[in-house]
Amino acid sequence: MPRGFGSSTILVLQAVAGGIRYGFDIMDATELPSGTVYPILGKLDEQGLVRSAWEDPRIARREKRPPRRYYTITAAGARALDEAMRRVTALARRRRGPGDPSPAIG
Repeated sequence: MPRGFGSSTILVLQAVAGGIRYGFDIMDATELPSGTVYPILGKLDEQGLVRSAWEDPRIARREKRPPRRYYTITAAGARALDEAMRRVTALARRRRGPGDPSPAIG
């Protein structure tokens, strides 16, 4: 997993892994703005963690909207997400301290 994987990147990767496939839906699911989501998607695509493809423009024309770029997680992306989640969980456990019954991730 690339170093510097921030929480926004994890959220975007989780959304794609969960089957949310294009930008506006990813923005809705993560509650992140387009100025955050689209640069992250571009970097994930460059790193081979997601794969993107434009839909057939005829579909978009028929639905009277711009074409959508769809994203899918790659095997490398799934491994990176798993590693990021392990790190987040480990960090949360360390921060809780002894005797704190609260769950690691809420």
